[in-house]
Amino acid sequence: MEYEVHGNEPVSPTGQCLNSSVLSMSILGVLEFEIPINESKILSFLQDVFLNISPRFSSIMVDINGEKQWKRVEVKLRDHVRVPIFPSGMSPKFYDDHFHDYISNIILEQYPKDKPLWEVHIIKYPTSSAAGNLIFKLHHALGDGYSFMSVLLSCLQRADNPLPLTLPSRRGSQRGGDSGSIFRRVSETSASVFDTLKDFSWNSLFQDDRTPIRSGNYGVEFLPMTVSSMTFSLDEIKFIKTKLNATVNDVISGALFFATRLYMQEKSQKSSTASCTALVLVNTRITHGDYKPIKEIIKPDSEMPWGNRMAFMPVTMPKLTEFSNPLDFVFKAQKLIKRKRSSFAVYINNKMSEIVKKIRGYEGASRYMHSRLKNSSLMISNMIGPAEQMALADHPVRGVYFMVLGIPQDLIVTVVSYMGKLRIAFGTQKGLIDPEKFKACMENAFKMILEATDNIPMQTVADPGIFQGRCNI
Repeated sequence: MEYEVHGNEPVSPTGQCLNSSVLSMSILGVLEFEIPINESKILSFLQDVFLNISPRFSSIMVDINGEKQWKRVEVKLRDHVRVPIFPSGMSPKFYDDHFHDYISNIILEQYPKDKPLWEVHIIKYPTSSAAGNLIFKLHHALGDGYSFMSVLLSCLQRADNPLPLTLPSRRGSQRGGDSGSIFRRVSETSASVFDTLKDFSWNSLFQDDRTPIRSGNYGVEFLPMTVSSMTFSLDEIKFIKTKLNATVNDVISGALFFATRLYMQEKSQKSSTASCTALVLVNTRITHGDYKPIKEIIKPDSEMPWGNRMAFMPVTMPKLTEFSNPLDFVFKAQKLIKRKRSSFAVYINNKMSEIVKKIRGYEGASRYMHSRLKNSSLMISNMIGPAEQMALADHPVRGVYFMVLGIPQDLIVTVVSYMGKLRIAFGTQKGLIDPEKFKACMENAFKMILEATDNIPMQTVADPGIFQGRCNI
């Protein structure tokens, strides 16, 4: 039975591209609980809180005269909630394997076309990292990472008291220095134009080499994926950041680039010089301010609106042969990211997508986005989570991580901060990438960077904030 509809709401251009015959992207989020799951409390939360957050969660996508629109429908909660049954009385290690296999299976499942594009999975069995797990699978057309994190922060409470969570700040101090001479500004403008042309031509004309992390095959987004994760101390990352006069983004990007190159070299010596590009997802909302309460972002005139406001920023990964010091990967990442932020390629590519959509429709625009993703080797997405411990329906959350699904790439990396820790998750294609070996390379790369940092003198701190700049999706 459908609600009475007084007018459907159009799906955003990006939302249409993300749900087509060519591309169908989702976000999978995992909450690890400290206590066993009380199913009735979780269901009450979903019914009374989650469903009332946004009309997107009670709408289906319909096609009217070639344009997709959101149409409100009645939601039967049980149609969207699954509670799988595993063998009882087994060890946490046994449930670890079942849990990871379960995630791999639901990643490939399609959403019913006659129901809203989300589902929740309640895993009651204790794993090595949680007494129970709650999995949210949300189609990307519903919103981006900023939208979903705002939902999480607005609907969950602090574990130690009933107060709302503090909304994390994304603001970092501006780096010092004068405004620069006219010659410097002209030079920077010229460099920006050159970088824009270079970045745009990469997106349009070139593709990465086939390597141990990129098969180059068509349709990899439909192949089985393994999701694994590891945790780093945010204090150690901030220690590196401070000594190197960098940002947390610089440190993590440098460590990821270093680890990826170590893995590639270990698998194939000749891949050490191969062309390899990471696509970094960035938030294109105008303001660089903090998160907003959900009641603010769902307003039509919100400065930080609900929806999909994202773009892909290509960053060429440095080669192992270029450096002898692990810290050079951090410095190179810092330089590359700074240069990319001065480029207008992200803006131009978004405009190009709009032009393609007008000429070829949303399917054509979706193919354009798919080709840009397919040409690169991996994707990196990060989010800022709360510093305080959160609780959902009186279930304290021990850990949280997420993964972006439906990307035509063999390696996907996501990063989220929570309670003084940084959780990095890896989506790796089964049979191509060894997740345990890749994590070992990541651990080794970070250890080498940390040890090398210990041996240098303290430098002036220019940016005491973390995740400077825009929060990525």
